[in-house]
Amino acid sequence: MNLDEKQPPAGLDKRDWIAGLERGVSVIEAFDDANARMTASQAGQRTGMTRTAARRYLLTLQHMGYVASDGKLFWLTPRVLRLGQSYLESARLPRIVQPFLQRVAAGTHEIAYLSVMDGDEVVYIARNGPNRSMSTGYVLGARVPAQVTASGMLMLAMRSDEDQATWLATHELAVFTQHTISSKDRMRLELARIRAQGWALSEQQLDLNSRGIAVPLRDRRGELVGALNITMPMGHESSEDAVARVLPVLRETAQAMRNLI
Repeated sequence: MNLDEKQPPAGLDKRDWIAGLERGVSVIEAFDDANARMTASQAGQRTGMTRTAARRYLLTLQHMGYVASDGKLFWLTPRVLRLGQSYLESARLPRIVQPFLQRVAAGTHEIAYLSVMDGDEVVYIARNGPNRSMSTGYVLGARVPAQVTASGMLMLAMRSDEDQATWLATHELAVFTQHTISSKDRMRLELARIRAQGWALSEQQLDLNSRGIAVPLRDRRGELVGALNITMPMGHESSEDAVARVLPVLRETAQAMRNLI
């Protein structure tokens, strides 16, 4: 169905649905690393709109400062970052967790993160720790496929059996390195192991120099709200030594936060 003719999503009354807002956001989300600059026709194809409709939204976004254009191609401007910054500045969870991440970073000398799931991706919404000139760290707002990170695999493992089965049935496992888990049978076993032990370790699945360890972050009712994790270089430390060094700190910190969330 063309997005111009789309009906309100289930559970939302037509009187409460602003179709134009949904379409405008979809245009912004259509840009990515493979589509950094697009014509109105290309934007329309990616969003299910006509060229004319897509062009109207692009020109409106250009007027608002979120999009720039040379008359043919359109691209996002840094103003788009205000949207994410508004979340980081207004959301309660990143503010609460920051001093606890500082404790983790001080106790392990590694970069500590709070991450949450958004669709099929992990999003890092808070961090604390040393700045390294290497590829083992993520900036705030970074999005990474859940299947290749410790925090992502942990949050997938904590889903119900039904949700987990649906996820595995509907997703292809992309391969990033020779260590990436690409077999669904193996992923199913790994998720079961993570759920049973209550923490996750991921090594070299996205980056050959990267190791991640994650524990669940739960609120006072026991509901999963995200994951506390550490990302570190592989270095000369064994997996066992790395886990023994940082896992207790992560667990103690997650437990200390429960009554505050």
